[in-house]
Amino acid sequence: MPDFGLVLLAAGRGTRFGPAPKLLQSLEREPLVRHAARAALGSRLGPVVAVLGAHAPAVRAALDGLALTFVENPAHAEGLSTSLRAGLAALPGAEAVLVLLGDMPRIGAHHLRALADAYVEGDAAVVPVHAGQRGNPVLLHRRRLAAELTALTGDRGAGRLLAERGDVREVPLDAAVLADVDTPAALARLA
Repeated sequence: MPDFGLVLLAAGRGTRFGPAPKLLQSLEREPLVRHAARAALGSRLGPVVAVLGAHAPAVRAALDGLALTFVENPAHAEGLSTSLRAGLAALPGAEAVLVLLGDMPRIGAHHLRALADAYVEGDAAVVPVHAGQRGNPVLLHRRRLAAELTALTGDRGAGRLLAERGDVREVPLDAAVLADVDTPAALARLA
């Protein structure tokens, strides 16, 4: 097994949600982002880096008391790719990195462990699938994807670059891997 690190992406503005910061919305009396952070920590796979940007002080406060390393991404307005790179830079010793989105509160530690357990030497990535659709979080092998990850720009994550590779392992998991919260209606469906 490689040395793992975990990156929690929590820097976005969440503009599709409306004026209130999306990651701070409550689900079961807890901010969305805290659900994701607890899953990452609960997996016990490695150190967890939370990448902050928009609403950084409030998101940091929502994560207070958790054993996270915080990284602020001053370029967060340029898109998801900059936050992904900031998180990877904060985990130089990790051979493989699990990338979680702060707006996916139904992801649990068991999802992360399933991806890590499925990793086989030679995989560039391990991704969850449900009903034939790829979801999140994803496990990325740094060395095998170094050039592609460095070249990512704008509001692109790893999904597009992984779609074209033959060395990506797919792991069937439940519908939580597709359940992100982009709108108040999506949050209401999870409640």
